[in-house]
Amino acid sequence: MIEFHNVSFIYPNGFKALDEINLKIREGDLLALVGENGSGKTTLIKHLNGLLKPTQGKVFIFGRDTKELTVAEVSRYVGIVFQNSDSQLFSETVEDEIAFGLRNFGFSEEDINLRINFALRLFELEIYRKKSPFLLSGGEKKRLCMACILAWDPRFIVLDEPTVGQDFLEKEKLIQMIDLLRRKGKGIVIASHDIEFLWKLQPKMVVMKNGRIIAYSSAEEIFSNSSILDQSNLIPPQLVELSKHLSTKAFQTIEQAKEWIKKRVNV
Repeated sequence: MIEFHNVSFIYPNGFKALDEINLKIREGDLLALVGENGSGKTTLIKHLNGLLKPTQGKVFIFGRDTKELTVAEVSRYVGIVFQNSDSQLFSETVEDEIAFGLRNFGFSEEDINLRINFALRLFELEIYRKKSPFLLSGGEKKRLCMACILAWDPRFIVLDEPTVGQDFLEKEKLIQMIDLLRRKGKGIVIASHDIEFLWKLQPKMVVMKNGRIIAYSSAEEIFSNSSILDQSNLIPPQLVELSKHLSTKAFQTIEQAKEWIKKRVNV
């Protein structure tokens, strides 16, 4: 379990990015962090693997205070794929990129080779094995970062804006993978502005604003609560909006409904 106990974090410039956060994330949980830019999502994520330590309060990973652990120690249990893939890539080849973390965690060379092959197949990157990671497309770099994390099999996986640079098919594959990981008991945390993507996953949702958690509930409950949506400037998924319009008989004709759908999805 990951536990936040009254966690606040203040940057050196005095900006308070987290304000008394209390949160528990268990293995098997699927949790989405949503909110406007600057709401505290990324700062919270960086506390999950010890990149940042609380100014006040404590973060516990399986009962151990992150202030007493190195980033490497926490990362064995919590793997993070950040939004900017280039900030995580540095090796000469794709296979070296995947091997780096495995060697740091003490895997045998035989196991490393098996895990590299598995990760390359899983993310359809086999043809890039000997290529530089920096020659990949944005979507491919994102998949490589995920491959690197999943190769060492952490108990929690954190995805920061995972759909950036991904097309529709890649998003569908990502949904299937997240479902598989969840069924294997992994705890998954996703920070995203891609509401349509999150709606398909139906996660528990943490809504953040000004460094605080203003709501914690199911996706269905969050997106049906107009007060929370107004406070956080969230736009509900298309299906939720359409259902609301239909239930209130806002459309007088089928043509009106079709026109609304066209405008909503930019057809």
